[in-house]
Amino acid sequence: MGDENLGRRARQWREDEQTGNLPSGPTICPLCERPIPPRAKSSLHHLTPKLKGGAKAGTVRLHQICHSAIHARYSEAEIARRLADIEVLRADPEISGFLAWVRTKPDDFHAATRMTRARKLSRRKVS
Repeated sequence: MGDENLGRRARQWREDEQTGNLPSGPTICPLCERPIPPRAKSSLHHLTPKLKGGAKAGTVRLHQICHSAIHARYSEAEIARRLADIEVLRADPEISGFLAWVRTKPDDFHAATRMTRARKLSRRKVS
């Protein structure tokens, strides 16, 4: 995938990685609190989803699997309404179960994440 397919912030992050303009030391995923090595898949998570007014709000860099776990379990409306804070996300029972599992994996671990059954059912009701 070329840089032309990346968003502005992802391109900036990649440029910073290449030029060494990132903070010293490893980046830590604020959700699972494991290091994000340069070879690991990662992405920016809007604490308040862009579609719910968070386009200019804060973002955090997460492991891709951590980011996917959030969106596999919750709608953007629910994230905006009650899960727009990392501490609240960590305390959520579904995410805390995921975190207990993923913390046993290597820092660069990635696996496909499926939408939960409850999330699939809630999407069907809305459609």
